[in-house]
Amino acid sequence: MTDAKTPEPVSPELRKVAERAKRNPEQKILALARLIDAPALERAYRRLRKDAAVGVDGVTVDQYGQSLQGNLEVLLGRLKAGQYRHQPIRRVHIPKENGKTRPIGISTVEDKCVQGALREVLEAVYEQDFLVCSFGFRPMRNPHDALRVLDREMRRGGCSVLEADIVSFFDSIDRKMLMEMLRERIADESLMRLVGKCLHVGVLDGEQYSEPDVGTAQGSALSPLLGNIYLHHVLDLWFEHVVKPRLRARAVLVRFADDFVMCFERGDDARRVEEALGKRLARFGLTLHPDKTRLLEFRPPSDGRGKGSATFDFLGFTLHWQRTRRGSWRLGLRTRRVRLRRAAKAVADWCRGHLHWPVKAQHATLRRKLLGHYNYFGVSGNTRPLGGLYRRATLAWRRALWRRSQRSRVSWKRFLVILRVFPLPPPRVMVQLWGV
Repeated sequence: MTDAKTPEPVSPELRKVAERAKRNPEQKILALARLIDAPALERAYRRLRKDAAVGVDGVTVDQYGQSLQGNLEVLLGRLKAGQYRHQPIRRVHIPKENGKTRPIGISTVEDKCVQGALREVLEAVYEQDFLVCSFGFRPMRNPHDALRVLDREMRRGGCSVLEADIVSFFDSIDRKMLMEMLRERIADESLMRLVGKCLHVGVLDGEQYSEPDVGTAQGSALSPLLGNIYLHHVLDLWFEHVVKPRLRARAVLVRFADDFVMCFERGDDARRVEEALGKRLARFGLTLHPDKTRLLEFRPPSDGRGKGSATFDFLGFTLHWQRTRRGSWRLGLRTRRVRLRRAAKAVADWCRGHLHWPVKAQHATLRRKLLGHYNYFGVSGNTRPLGGLYRRATLAWRRALWRRSQRSRVSWKRFLVILRVFPLPPPRVMVQLWGV
């Protein structure tokens, strides 16, 4: 049940750990803390973004790297002596599409290095254990792979879909239960103490300091992996080994981090699992969102005329039924309206905030923004929403250039000349999902 596409670990020692974990799926792994050495810490540092936000100490990635070897030697010495302490994380609030905010924890560069090295070790073990239904934050797996699985399921003629949403998942993880889960596979207490130090950290939110006793900090390099381990035990193994053997027909779970859907061939199976799911999650301190969790029939129209049954959202897309040129039905994906509006607003805000940049520099950034959007949302059959973003970005750029100076307004005629010299990338399909 492991992912066949998982790459080899980055060092011979980690490769041996991965091989041992794969050969002995029930065995606890010893002597792992020694793998957090100077090369591992340096690899973690090299993976950091140079423009990453600073933690509570105000040290940037570049500043830490000016004396990298010395800093890492001191850090490694403290780790070996048991004197390492994770500094408080700095909390910032990122606006969400529903008007609320998402709290993100920003660690110091030093703590990010420790988290990255620790993640490398745990990943070598757990990539051998994770099931094929899990796609989020894993090597060689991405959201498009999860969508391909759903596409294959829908080719069978549709299904009953249980769309689920966990309330504040990362903030609700029971740390004690998580540590117990880790001890089922990890027998190195030195490593476990280090995991505990990365979990039990203070939070500095503006001038307010707190020490929460549940959850993992979103934004931590370690948090996505710990979340996957938690849901591997809470959801994936339960669905595979407890739920599926008791069902009357085929069922599939597709999970990307804490975002997941379940597909059932039979509606009565789906209703039974819907009743059990909330109880299962509650045992581990998790709660299903009452307004975002629903069971729906997702099947093509039987009369051949309608647009299809109910739609549902997953990974930024709205999934629906659409006609092919030959008249048959297939799974369609379009960018969620809220995501499209957010992308267009982000482009417009950026244009207003960079009015006086040189045109060449504006073009380079806008081009990167559009291509970044196309790389994710540029999937088969989704060109119309991409075209909408392209037109809005073009208009936003023109408005920004027009406002640059009251004495030299950029007319449409002049703007069209600029577009010929600096064209924005048109909508394009970057990922083929159908038939893959």
